[in-house]
Amino acid sequence: MPSQPTADLASDLNAWFADAARPLPWRAAEVSPWAVLVSEFMLQQTQVARVVPSWEAWIARWPTPAALASEPASEAVRAWGRLGYPRRALWLHRAAVEIVERHHGEVPEELDDLLALQGVGPYTARAVAAFAFGRRHPVVDTNTRRVLARAVAGQAQPGPPSTSRDLAAMSAVLPESDAAARVFNAAAMELGATVCTARTPRCAACPIAKRCAWRLAGYPPHDGPRRARQARYEGSDRQVRGLVMRELRGSHHPVGRDELAGAWTDAAQLERAITSLLADGLVVVDADGALALPDS
Repeated sequence: MPSQPTADLASDLNAWFADAARPLPWRAAEVSPWAVLVSEFMLQQTQVARVVPSWEAWIARWPTPAALASEPASEAVRAWGRLGYPRRALWLHRAAVEIVERHHGEVPEELDDLLALQGVGPYTARAVAAFAFGRRHPVVDTNTRRVLARAVAGQAQPGPPSTSRDLAAMSAVLPESDAAARVFNAAAMELGATVCTARTPRCAACPIAKRCAWRLAGYPPHDGPRRARQARYEGSDRQVRGLVMRELRGSHHPVGRDELAGAWTDAAQLERAITSLLADGLVVVDADGALALPDS
């Protein structure tokens, strides 16, 4: 059972969340477990503001796993648009097929069943179990890790990710009741996303500032390794992959390599991008050597 100080931390944070929570559409009481699952796929490494319109369009078109599973995977990739990391679209389509085949079209509640779905890892499984079904599971994302590092461990930044260590740290402060635990999981993420941010934390607006170990210690600086910056996008293989995907999403017939050659002058880099997309299953080659989105 959490100690009194950590129980007070959870109580204060949950009370703050009741008024401070952003009105994100997948948080509405009436949304289905499928809608929650879709949001978790889309939110992986993608900003909330970019996800909202894509999520709304996706749920309007495919309100159930069966609706998505009935269409080819190419439509999922096409609808994914510019959210990035389009393999998530393939995984979500496959997960929908698995839900139909194994669970009669209903998103499962149990962690093991969720983890068995394509593209669902430890974080996503716990997030769906907690937010869609109200199960008491620790849910830890990047924002949560930072909140725990500062408020509980007194560190400016969290250490390297560790599923076992991170889940243990969250479990130690998670309220006992299912309902309070569900709120606390969401509240910790919200605090990290909107107040306890990485570079400019707004401590004056923090509901748990008086209990924050980092603040009470005088804000000691981070003395661990710095996060590596992501490589520049302009001119990168990622940009070329995006260009190829854009051309294929916009076409309902296979696209020849010669058609793509005019869009990028570095032939070797273009071929490297195509090869990686083929390896990821995001692109297929027809009998004539033209490229297309996958159909299954």
